[in-house]
Order: sequence, then C-alpha cells, then structure tokens
Amino acid sequence: MVGVVGFDLDMTLVDSADGIVLSVQHVMTQYGVDADGDEIRSTIGLPLDHVFPRWLPQEPYDVLLAEYRAHYRVHGIPLTTAMPGAAEAIAAVRAHGDRVLVVTAKHGAVAGLALQAAGLDADDVVGDLFAEAKGDALRQHAAWAYVGDHPGDIRAARAAGVHAVTVASGPTSHHELVAAGADVVLPSLHALPEWLAAGRALA
Repeated sequence: MVGVVGFDLDMTLVDSADGIVLSVQHVMTQYGVDADGDEIRSTIGLPLDHVFPRWLPQEPYDVLLAEYRAHYRVHGIPLTTAMPGAAEAIAAVRAHGDRVLVVTAKHGAVAGLALQAAGLDADDVVGDLFAEAKGDALRQHAAWAYVGDHPGDIRAARAAGVHAVTVASGPTSHHELVAAGADVVLPSLHALPEWLAAGRALA
C-alpha cells in the first residue's frame, strides 16, 4: 500500500538560512534596526509572526511580511540549496513506494519555489502551518512519519500520531531534539534511507 512520508522544509530538506537572514535583515534595515544574523538564524523554523515582533513589535505584521516576501522571492530563494542527503532521502521514500509530502511554515507558493531552487521536488506541498497545526495536514494525507529539525516538528508528529523523525541539521541540537521527545534523531538525511528500511515495516 502506498504511504506518505512528511518532511519539514527549512533546514530539513533545504538550506534556506542565508536567504532568510538576508531578507529579514533587509526588512529590519527599513525600520532602522540592525539585527544580528546569528540571532535571526536561531529563529529559522519559526513562523515569521514569531520572528518580526522580536525586533519590530510596534509595526504591522502584514506589512513586514509583504516586504519580506517581496525581497525573499527575488534575493532569498536563489540562495537556497539542498541539505546534505536530501535528494537521496526523497529517492529512498519513493523507492519504498511512498509519496513525499512537504508540510512547512513557509508560504506554500514560496515553498515550491524553494524546492525548485534546490533541485528537489515533492508530490504535495502544504504551507503556512507550524507545530501542532501541521498535524492536520499529516493526518489528511495519511502520513506515517514526519521528518523535521525543530521541536515544533516533533509536536506536529505527535499531533498526527506518526513517527517523529528528526535531523540535527538546523538550529536545534541533538540533545534538544531528544529532550523534546523525538522518536529518532539522525545526524543528517544521509541516514534516513537506512531508517526508512526499518521504519516502513512498522508503519
């Protein structure tokens, strides 16, 4: 029977850090704020409505978001690259006869462009969801596992009742992912094909 494996996008399948930092900093500078790149990088994986208020709490979020998206489409997306092992992980999912689902906090159309820039593709992409809200999409698509890099991704898997598989490739450390309750923490996506061979039998 065909199954579905869900993936987070930013810092799981694609390295979008440089583009995100660049575009967030671009918005900040329009308001006279000099935001530290490393601090912005530590927020990757969070929805932007969790990010901009840290620096610009008085500014209307919809305006900031529009400015960010306009800049990111032109300047951020071209900086997107595939995470190590991403192409092989996607191929391994399909080799097992499963479909690839991306569920991300990123806007859906932008997520598709980021995948394309990284030379990757998914069977379905669902955007604008974070943490437990991702669980709805995972259930609707009948996923049996969700692969991410953030505690919010573990919460998504728990909400959907699926395997919480994580990679220590984003801002969250191996120890923090274990503490957050991941079923498994992989060093990178290079290790996913081997896990799939065993995990698929449990689905």
